[in-house]
Amino acid sequence: MTNRLAEASSAYLRSAAHQPIHWYPWSDAAFAAAQAADRPVLLDIGAVWCHWCHVMDGESYEDPAIATFLNDNFVCIKVDRDERPDVDVRYQRAVQAMSGQGGWPLTGFLTPTGQVFYGGTYFPPDGKYGRPGFRSVLDQVLNVFRTQRDRVEQQAGTVRRILSEQLDEGAAGALSPALLATAAEQMALRFDFQNGGFGGAPKFPHPGAVRFLLERAQDTGNADHRAMAEQTLLAMARGGMHDQIGGGFHRYSVDARWIVPHFEKMAYDNAELLRAYVEGAIAFGEAEYLTVAAGIVRWIREVLADPEGGYGASQDADVGLHDDGDYFTWTAEEAAGVLTPEEFAVASAHYDIGTAGDMHHDPSRNVLFIAESVEAISQRLGLDLATTDRRLEDARRKLLAARELREAPFVDRSRYTSWNAMLIGALLRAAPLLNDPWPLEHALRTLHRIRREQPDPNALMHAPNGGGGLLEDQVQFALALIEAYEATGDLQWLSWCETLLDRTWELYEDGAAGGLFDTSGGASATGLLSARVKPVQDTPTPSPNGVAALVAARLAELTGAARWRERRDRQLQAFAAGAPELGIFGAAYLLAASWALLPASHVVIIEDGDTALANALHIAALQCGPPRRVVQRVRAGDDALLPAAVRGMLGAARGTRAYLCVGASCRPPVQSVEAWRGMLGEVGGAVGG
Repeated sequence: MTNRLAEASSAYLRSAAHQPIHWYPWSDAAFAAAQAADRPVLLDIGAVWCHWCHVMDGESYEDPAIATFLNDNFVCIKVDRDERPDVDVRYQRAVQAMSGQGGWPLTGFLTPTGQVFYGGTYFPPDGKYGRPGFRSVLDQVLNVFRTQRDRVEQQAGTVRRILSEQLDEGAAGALSPALLATAAEQMALRFDFQNGGFGGAPKFPHPGAVRFLLERAQDTGNADHRAMAEQTLLAMARGGMHDQIGGGFHRYSVDARWIVPHFEKMAYDNAELLRAYVEGAIAFGEAEYLTVAAGIVRWIREVLADPEGGYGASQDADVGLHDDGDYFTWTAEEAAGVLTPEEFAVASAHYDIGTAGDMHHDPSRNVLFIAESVEAISQRLGLDLATTDRRLEDARRKLLAARELREAPFVDRSRYTSWNAMLIGALLRAAPLLNDPWPLEHALRTLHRIRREQPDPNALMHAPNGGGGLLEDQVQFALALIEAYEATGDLQWLSWCETLLDRTWELYEDGAAGGLFDTSGGASATGLLSARVKPVQDTPTPSPNGVAALVAARLAELTGAARWRERRDRQLQAFAAGAPELGIFGAAYLLAASWALLPASHVVIIEDGDTALANALHIAALQCGPPRRVVQRVRAGDDALLPAAVRGMLGAARGTRAYLCVGASCRPPVQSVEAWRGMLGEVGGAVGG
């Protein structure tokens, strides 16, 4: 027996198809059924990677008695938050406004028209962890709905009014350099100077904030900003949140020291962390950061990537309800059984594999993190560095091979447009630094596949199998197209980016106050979806309004077109009054604002006869890191594509050459890779050579 979810496109919904509950997916039909029967709606929002979602499924939604009660008295709707972030953001905010709680699973109780009157997150079936039991909650909700309907409607109306005030995050103001300085101060107030990162436990990576501090350090020379970025990147790289043998990062750390993670791995986290480590490698010249970046790329290739193009959404944490990251953790006996004694001596010290582990459900299991350096181990064991390195690499390879024999956590193959775009952009940014052709080749293959599969490539769907397009899909994809243009010099990507973003402004703009709504005006008005959301906070992915401003800024620099500069400024001004206080949650907006407030670096390579030299100059440009950099490669004669300052310098010059302009000032052209790298290194970090 299966329910209505058996044919759903979402892996999370299909995982509930066997449950005895008469689930609906989010649909007009569900609310029509609730209104026809005059029943309250139970809304369950979760995700396939969410441990507590699976726990509540197993404890409550698979219980025949609870299922019968729900089927007899409620209309039940299940939503995948990854597939429907538009539903999730509205109902999360509504439940948070009422209960102060948010997260997954989200358990909302709605009127038949979709208005929230009660809610929470995880409810145990019988009352434990200090939470009310789910069955008693259902009894109370049903009783209130039937006997105090006026109170229910009043509560729902109050929540809706509060929600309307919260969802528009616009706050118009003027731009000034003080905005960036104040935001950096706000980040410093939350910085954990002992462990790196921001705040205490649980600790999330906030890669956008790290990238903003990196940029501020380059712009101002502020040693504190540099130290905060560097300490965070190193602490995350050496902690257990980083998968030390398989590459990539888990979603967050449950402790302040980055040791014990929540083990799910998300596409969007790893995309943003890949950017952060690449930019950190450029800024600091730190080889360890490139090793981390290469590991993220390896995980993307081996776990998420489809050979035909495209990337899955996530890898689950567990393989069962009573598992807690067992696939990723080790007992000392397991590790010793795989390694030679010499390898185990090195690996157990480096990764802290001991008899006293880190996991509450099984204290013998160890999360691998870097507890002792190779240099310290070599000295203590009387080994040379080369021997220690070789034993450690052999141990890593053997541990990974043994881990791959275990039952692996589920991988969600859903190809969400926004997350695919984030991975495309990050891979294109990383490719020139990694001496690996795969990131560039696969990212471009994915772009071609998305264009081929989308019904309208200028108004993108959230997923290839349908689902209304969201603002984040359009703007993240536009950003990926700019990265593709800069990486290849192929004008098709720049042209598509401009067309896509023109359409985005047409469909999503708040014409009265500025800024962009998260859904287009023609979106469904079912339930709370009629509420307009204009987001500027990075929660959990970069703010689409910030990304939109960033894309407009880069297009203004690349094309010189006035409309992009005007849209950039209008976009930024729509949120400027509240932006400084966003701190770590405002990084996407702040990175965009710096383009309006500080000079950009415009790098131009003109290919004139020597393709090999043009290739070398182009790669060097892509490996450099001055803030607010754009890269343009053109053939001789394509003068219309060049910035006015460069056009004025062309004269009778011949031969393949490169120009660097910072703001309105351009340096004389260079025609050797060595001189070019030296010039780029003067204005920003550089990797390679």
